[in-house]
Amino acid sequence: MAGGRRYQDLIAWQKAMDLAEATYRATGGWPTDERYKLTDQVRRSAISIPSNIAEGQGRGSTREFAYHLSVAHGSLCELETQLRLSQRLSYVDATVLDAFSNKLLRLVA
Repeated sequence: MAGGRRYQDLIAWQKAMDLAEATYRATGGWPTDERYKLTDQVRRSAISIPSNIAEGQGRGSTREFAYHLSVAHGSLCELETQLRLSQRLSYVDATVLDAFSNKLLRLVA
């Protein structure tokens, strides 16, 4: 384990899990015709963030951990882009997008 810690103890993983949960809740009311399109893609991006943090930590080397953190950061950018598109499509309003943006910023801070 990189750093000798469990992935569940990592603040970044905990925040990423909160973000993934919030994403699932926010997308639950999206149009049903988006279920296997944008909704699915947003959820996959959100799930990818804590999953990659956990996988990197579980690989046991600092190099692997750094690589998976990079992948998680890419998924974070992907999620932000998808959420901005969802606002343009009126699936989320500006208040919800701002709340997500704050969660995204706290995750990378």
